[in-house]
Amino acid sequence: MTLPQSIPHVAIAILTQDHKFLMQLRDDIPGIAYPGQWAFFGGHIDPGESPEVAVERELLEEIGYQLPSVALFQRIESAEVVRHVFHAPLTVPLTALDLREGWDLGLLTIDDVKRGECYSARADQVRPLGEPHRRILLDYWRQHMESAASGL
Repeated sequence: MTLPQSIPHVAIAILTQDHKFLMQLRDDIPGIAYPGQWAFFGGHIDPGESPEVAVERELLEEIGYQLPSVALFQRIESAEVVRHVFHAPLTVPLTALDLREGWDLGLLTIDDVKRGECYSARADQVRPLGEPHRRILLDYWRQHMESAASGL
C-alpha cells in the first residue's frame, strides 16, 4: 500500500504485558517530537512501505523485538501527522529488549497513564507522557483492557 506523503505518516505500537504498556522515554533533545517524554515505540513510514511493515521494522530497530502478531487499533489523522496505531502483546521480559533509541523504557500502569507521568530510574525523574500518546492509551484501555482487568 502506498500512502500519500503530503503529511508524515507514522506507525506506532501499543505493546501490552500484564495490563501494562511498554513505553519509551524519548531523548531530551530539542527539535524532536516529545523530547524527554514517554511515548510509543515506532516511527516514520518509509516511501512504499506499508504501516504494518513499518511498525515491525521500527520495533526491531528500536528495541530488537520481533512482533508475534500485530493488529491495527486506530488510524488517527491530524493536520500535522497520520498515526497508524497498532497493538500487540509484549511476550518477553524487559531484560530481553535492547534499547537502541531513547533514554529509557518501562512498563507503565493505567494509573501512570491517568496521571500523565511516570518515574524513570535512568533519568531519576518523573517525566510526562506525550499528550497524544496518553489519549490513545486511555482510549485503548477503555476499549480493550477494562473488561480484562476487572477479571483479575
